Amino acid sequence: MRFAILITLSLLVSHATAEDTSARQWTYENRLQRIEKPQPLLADYPEFFEPIIEQTHYEAPAIVNDENADLHVRAWRFSYNARGIIEMPNHLRASETAVIMVHPWAIDDEWGWKSPEPAGVADFCIPEKNHLAARHTREVVDPFLKRLRGRAPLIMYSLPGPADPIRTKVYRSFQMTPTAEERVAGEKELRRVLAAFDYKGEPLPSQLTLGERQPVADYFRQFPGLDASAKYNGEGFWKLPIPVCSSVSVDPSDVVIYDAEGYAPLRDFLKQNGIRHVLLTGYATDMCYCRTTAGYENLSKDFNVFLVADASLATFPSNTSPRFAVNAAISFAALNQLITQVSWVQLDDK
Repeated sequence: MRFAILITLSLLVSHATAEDTSARQWTYENRLQRIEKPQPLLADYPEFFEPIIEQTHYEAPAIVNDENADLHVRAWRFSYNARGIIEMPNHLRASETAVIMVHPWAIDDEWGWKSPEPAGVADFCIPEKNHLAARHTREVVDPFLKRLRGRAPLIMYSLPGPADPIRTKVYRSFQMTPTAEERVAGEKELRRVLAAFDYKGEPLPSQLTLGERQPVADYFRQFPGLDASAKYNGEGFWKLPIPVCSSVSVDPSDVVIYDAEGYAPLRDFLKQNGIRHVLLTGYATDMCYCRTTAGYENLSKDFNVFLVADASLATFPSNTSPRFAVNAAISFAALNQLITQVSWVQLDDK
């Protein structure tokens, strides 16, 4: 038997259309209706994501309910106060939605930007882990981007560094859309620069100096678990122009976000293009995905953000699989973010 819990507190939600910047307010009836026999969440890709299982689920009304909606995004969040997971449908206009992929770095792929040897680290920090992430991109994220491309007006990728002269010839940016000839020339130059770098750093230390009083602290100070500095990566490694990984089918209309420019230009670009909603994919769920320029901590201040959780991977030290790490990162994010999954994002037929 289904039963309803009526929570008397109503939420005032601001809702602005792309045509009218003066927000109207409406009263959201926060009705929670118990879902009997709830199914595990995020169970479509068990190799990459350990399904989320919680005994109590509720159904709530839609938060986003656009007129003439053609993009339907079921989502959920977790509330300790409600004692469970709250699921709700949402109905968006695809024309006001951007799809952003955080940090699809081209590490250890055909572009030629490589993990330095013998001990250098980048992205998921070990070549084998980088290869696993690339397969996740090919099998999960890229098909999702292809499905939305042409309906969502913006497919975007965030990358480290500034909008340098090489990459702005390869990818569309906020200020520039390169010609086909510029793209060809830029790709050749980018490959040449990446191939010319000496991907060598220092080896692991063979001896450490430990004090009698705090040998453990001395040990980790000299031999930390993650050191991505020039010591192991080589001088200049992080100044190289990082491309979008080859596992992504980049379209000439897609846009690259450069982290060094900061959040304000991204925010302004999205608003200038009439964007109100963001479907967020990418890496790493526990770090870049939340805290970099295009991370949800920034975007959630100005847009309706939906984390496409199975289109993301967390870093996974001490494990051969990211399943539990991404589960934990998304479960924590769900306290203050709306979570969806690839199969829950559905477009109406044209």
